[in-house]
Amino acid sequence: MTMGNKKELLPEQREELLSALKGRFEKNMNRHKGLEWAKVQAKLEAATERLWSLNEMETTGGEPDVVGYDKKTGEYIFYDCSAESPKGRRSVCYDREALKSRKEHKPKNNAIDMAAAMGIELLTEEQYRELQELGGFDTKTSSWVKTPAAIRKFGGAIFCDRRYDHVFVYHNGAESYYAARAFRGSLRV
Repeated sequence: MTMGNKKELLPEQREELLSALKGRFEKNMNRHKGLEWAKVQAKLEAATERLWSLNEMETTGGEPDVVGYDKKTGEYIFYDCSAESPKGRRSVCYDREALKSRKEHKPKNNAIDMAAAMGIELLTEEQYRELQELGGFDTKTSSWVKTPAAIRKFGGAIFCDRRYDHVFVYHNGAESYYAARAFRGSLRV
């Protein structure tokens, strides 16, 4: 929910989200060794729009969690850490251009526009591989990742998944969409 034109959570939404994030943080310490929840929470409480974006990640099934800290910028890095691709973001093609190119059976949305509306970025292939070092994600689903312009200009887009205990990178037409494919996002706070 937004208050006025600002993307801000209501107090009860904020408390519910912070509680969920804290629980996930404490349950998955292997994702953020050496980081303290109190410092993360202080940063979150000072960044209301970022908190709103984390809530969007949460409500679409992404289960965001801290996966790192950038010492240069002082930012905590969150990725979607749901075991499978976020349910609330599935069955989307890659971008608006791909959506417009479909003549029939159009999906309701596309990954790039959804991410932008949520205030997050799609994971890059490198970030996706970093995520997979923290556990086994997308063993039954797949996730669109940020596609290099050199691939996109030919109509393609890339996605990743984990099978046979390995991370695979594939290509598809950007206009394709599947019930088991969504996208994973990142957010810096």
